[in-house]
Amino acid sequence: MKISRYFVVGTLIGLCSFPSLASDDTKHIPGVFVGATRIDSETDFTFGIEYEYKFNQNWGAGAVYERTNDAHHGDGVAVWVVSAFYHPVANVRLGLGAGKERVGGGHPHTKSLVRVSASYDFHVGDFGVAPTVAVDFVDNDEALVFGVAFTRPF
Repeated sequence: MKISRYFVVGTLIGLCSFPSLASDDTKHIPGVFVGATRIDSETDFTFGIEYEYKFNQNWGAGAVYERTNDAHHGDGVAVWVVSAFYHPVANVRLGLGAGKERVGGGHPHTKSLVRVSASYDFHVGDFGVAPTVAVDFVDNDEALVFGVAFTRPF
């Protein structure tokens, strides 16, 4: 758990160092995600980083890396997702992506996944606070990922 705290704090400090250029011309949206992943009856702490490049007001593309250290009965899971994002109205982001889930432990393995996501971005000064929900489809299982992303657009 120590590493995850250092990871989140270090990433937040890095985001604060970007110049303030948030406007309608904002193209780059890096962020830190903190939340939980629920699969079956198990809910575990999840943290990660994300990035979106906005092509215009409505469309963007990006990537997510998340860790859930206690998932799969303590084996841990890392998730990488590349997504296309649609912004139907200001502050709303809908995503569809594909990626990989890597389960650690004694018998590590990797599986493909599809992610559907939605978030709403509240602006607080130069930062964004975005409650986020996503569903990962892995084989015949569904994992619910929910939490908050803290962003620093530039």
